Amino acid sequence: MTNALHINASARGKSSDSRNIATTFLDALTAKDPTLTVDTLDLFEERLPDFGTAAAGAKLAVFTGQEQTLEQRRAWDQAREVFDRFAAADLYVLSIPIWNSGIPYILKQWIDLVTQPGWAFEFDPTQGYSGLLTGKRAVTVYTSGVHSPGVPLEFGADFATPFVEDWLRFVGIDSVSEIRYAPTVLTPDPSVGLAVAQERARELAAAF
Repeated sequence: MTNALHINASARGKSSDSRNIATTFLDALTAKDPTLTVDTLDLFEERLPDFGTAAAGAKLAVFTGQEQTLEQRRAWDQAREVFDRFAAADLYVLSIPIWNSGIPYILKQWIDLVTQPGWAFEFDPTQGYSGLLTGKRAVTVYTSGVHSPGVPLEFGADFATPFVEDWLRFVGIDSVSEIRYAPTVLTPDPSVGLAVAQERARELAAAF
């Protein structure tokens, strides 16, 4: 059995292209493997804990071997609940609309919550960082209204893709497949690109 976590970073609900493409992939994968379980995390619908002063102090305490204060432990426990939901999955499907050349702020908040020492990574003074979430897979779904690979800089940039790919590697996830639908607006017929992305999703599920 595979446990999948669908991390939806779109604020557009059922109108979201990235969400719907990810759903196509997961539906096709479920049809192939009925034992698959899917947990959907809608980041704009669920209240994430803040990673503020107390949580930052808790993280530093872990790095330096100091004891956490009561306030820091509470913040650390809240972050741990978010991480445990993340770590329980074997497969991650991320719906990521590109906002202002990057990822939506709510996705960055979630990443900052789950990417903690001793949970998602460890550090060795001589060897550096190493990810702890090995043996897992990820599928990333990117959408953007104007920017698409190869366009001039006047039509935007994509800092989202390299950031997410680097973060996945950082936490130990190096088996990553990508689905892209772009541009969704600056195109004569958006339905053509969407159909290609949906077909890519079904083909990817068949190959899993």
